[in-house]
Amino acid sequence: MKPSRTSLLTALGILALLLFSPPLLLLYDREGPWGFSALSLVIYPLWGLVIVLAALVLEGRDEK
Repeated sequence: MKPSRTSLLTALGILALLLFSPPLLLLYDREGPWGFSALSLVIYPLWGLVIVLAALVLEGRDEK
């Protein structure tokens, strides 16, 4: 039995909330050895991953 799109999108939304929660993001808001914060290097790939996963769920095969 396959999970429905609604349940997959709900799970993806919860995952996005956890990934972008301030306690996790503050781990990367420190100056690295290269002289700037790694926060932007973490946020944008995660954001892209959430968008790709949402596209895969929404553009997947139709349920019948």
